[in-house]
Amino acid sequence: MELSLERPGDHLFVRSVSESGIRVGERTYETSLILSARDLITDWPVALPADLDEDRIEPIFGLEPEVVLLGTGALQVFPDPQLMMCFHRRGVGIEVMTTAAACRTFNVLVSERRNAVAALLPPAARPESHRSRTPG
Repeated sequence: MELSLERPGDHLFVRSVSESGIRVGERTYETSLILSARDLITDWPVALPADLDEDRIEPIFGLEPEVVLLGTGALQVFPDPQLMMCFHRRGVGIEVMTTAAACRTFNVLVSERRNAVAALLPPAARPESHRSRTPG
């Protein structure tokens, strides 16, 4: 899917998203990332929703978002309810959706100057395909 809204120099945004990755600016990222209007964190060590824990969501809170869009790959997968409560306790909204939907929503919110952060797993991530590659 190509996203066409471009405002170079105004803020960071997702230029496109496909099974091959998420394009921000001139670069396509194949791994998980955290994106705000001004910041891009590319060393986020989360491959699946099950990998999320309080330590791994801390970089999200460091960006002081109003709302977090959690893109969980090809499928919408809700994290553990206790983890969702971490957002509630900090007064931060969270919406869980596929990565493609999170990218589209992020672009709309930042174009409206909302303080949104997208925490994005790879668009092709599927929990069952990851498990099938795990030894044991």
